[in-house]
Amino acid sequence: MEEIIKELQTLNIGKVKENELLANHTTMKIGGPADLFIEPSSVENLKKVMSVINKHGLNWRAIGRGSNLLVSDKGIEGVVIKLSSGLDHLEIDGTTITVGGGHSLVSLATLISKKGLAGLEFASGIPGSVGGAVYMNAGAHGSDISKILTKAHVLFENGSMEWLSNEEMKFSYRTSVLQNKRPGIVVEAVFDLAAGDRAAIVAQMQKNKDYRKETQPWNFPCAGSIFRNPLPNYAGKLIETAGLKGFSMGGAKISEMHGNFIVNAGNATAADVLALIQHIKDTIFNLYGVKIETEVEIVGRK
Repeated sequence: MEEIIKELQTLNIGKVKENELLANHTTMKIGGPADLFIEPSSVENLKKVMSVINKHGLNWRAIGRGSNLLVSDKGIEGVVIKLSSGLDHLEIDGTTITVGGGHSLVSLATLISKKGLAGLEFASGIPGSVGGAVYMNAGAHGSDISKILTKAHVLFENGSMEWLSNEEMKFSYRTSVLQNKRPGIVVEAVFDLAAGDRAAIVAQMQKNKDYRKETQPWNFPCAGSIFRNPLPNYAGKLIETAGLKGFSMGGAKISEMHGNFIVNAGNATAADVLALIQHIKDTIFNLYGVKIETEVEIVGRK
């Protein structure tokens, strides 16, 4: 690993750290170390990182702002690439915006609303990055990324880059082609928005933010919704009806505000969260015969 670090430092690709605790980079404040943690300072440097990864046959995964992510207490083997300030560019051309994968989704939604552009109001409280939002087709309030994305620029693990159209992204509920069939990193996205009344758009943004503050526990470290909704049912409602709100294991606790949120109530471990997830799954199946699956990504060493 020492040789690889020297090689990366020679290439001057950005920040390179060994054994960086991922608890420092996830919204749940949980996660062991990454063997190698890299924050590329540009798209070109991200491509150089992928070249080194391929050359040495290293395992890798990309993260954005660390939401929707539960990292093992034992950390992640190989390389973790964080898309941040080096990949957060933004261009506005009429109602079309091109934005880097490392850009904060909340910040983008706020900025765009003030420009009088409609279409991103649903994202006003989603605490992830643009790249992560495209990767998982993030959504809320009856809309999602698939409704506004024109195309995504993706870096694949073989080092090639390709623009994928909305259709080629094969979006479905909280899913895209990048999650299984074609693993890759969303370097930038192009969104097609609509001109609208600035005051009305800002008001809707604020309404969505207020709703989240009133119904979701963002004052505690959490990863967002833990389970996918087993439609026509809703995970949070099933958990609440089962009497599980407030139930805890170790430092992990089911939020008393929203049944589909698990919060880090104090020094929670990934093992605590996983045990609680399993308890919820078992309880819901035993009571209602409904299988619920996680929306949060569970990654790292077993």
